[in-house]
Amino acid sequence: MSHTVLELDLNALSHNYDYLRSKLEPDVKMLGVVKAYAYGSASVAVAKKLEEKGIDYLAVAYTAEGVALREAGIKTPILVLHPQIENFDQIIKHQLEPSIYSFRVLKAFTEITEAQGLKAYPIHIKFNTGLNRLGFKDVNEKDILEQLHATEALKVKSLFSHLAASEDPNERTFTLQQIETFENNAKHMIAGLGYTPMLHQSNTSAIINYPQAQFDMVRSGIGLYGYGNTQEEDLKLKPVATLKTVISQIHDIAIGETVGYNRAHTAAKLGRSATLPIGHADGISRAYGKGRGYVMINGKKAPIIGNVCMDMIMVDVTKIDCEEGDEVVIFGKGASAVALSARIKSIPYELITAVSQRIERKIIE
Repeated sequence: MSHTVLELDLNALSHNYDYLRSKLEPDVKMLGVVKAYAYGSASVAVAKKLEEKGIDYLAVAYTAEGVALREAGIKTPILVLHPQIENFDQIIKHQLEPSIYSFRVLKAFTEITEAQGLKAYPIHIKFNTGLNRLGFKDVNEKDILEQLHATEALKVKSLFSHLAASEDPNERTFTLQQIETFENNAKHMIAGLGYTPMLHQSNTSAIINYPQAQFDMVRSGIGLYGYGNTQEEDLKLKPVATLKTVISQIHDIAIGETVGYNRAHTAAKLGRSATLPIGHADGISRAYGKGRGYVMINGKKAPIIGNVCMDMIMVDVTKIDCEEGDEVVIFGKGASAVALSARIKSIPYELITAVSQRIERKIIE
């Protein structure tokens, strides 16, 4: 290897899918979340693999992400979690299915579907049960039903909500309250609709911690990519993405010499630094500089020294037997994204989704 690359192991994705599926009742469907370039990896490759595995639904955050999947030949139903009104024409054109999270959005989507003469276009009604981000909150379901009954253009494919802290055992009471609230929302909606849409609320951690909340479908994002939000679950999953680079140059650093911009690192003793072709433009936050972050070289930790540059980082290899051209692992197999992100009080979600699109994706099947 002679450059920076993000290796994507689709066999690991398959393993994670199978593990999460094994937690479900046989008739429960699974939705795979492939937003944000499939959590920083490659959305088309991941979606195709999940489709091959038999995924029931896919979800993206924004319309353009769904359009890209359709244009790549993905046929699986796609839920758009945060659609914007100005993109509704694209949603319809590419047969995407919008989350309807407010009366404003419901009214606007009703108007465009009616104007196009559509019948029973699939929509997903979202309820805010405590996350306070998106969704109908503290509403009388009859008001939603009244608008739905007034049109033939829409059909509710699912009712759903999102849990705020399903990974945190200290928030179990709150999570159970969210589940109960959603069940009440759903009961009133089903009674008024005259038919029964799918129900889904569980994310990755809820699949593991709240089997009673599987309903008709579950949604998994981070779990599919190899992270289970606990050390115990991480051991049962396999990271899909491994970010690698190489050593471009090694310097001997004398006592008192400085490394990098603003002379942020001063050598207290004789040492060696290695320069790597990856920087904050590639997703390595400046917060990892000055010894907070590290990379793995030949199985050993090499601390990042000085400031993280736009296209480069420098690491301390004084105690590591290495040469120019040697492979370096930032995160993934053999280098925990959980442990690295924790060094700057972050989470693996942020680290893995930050990988720049200028970095080559190498698919391993």
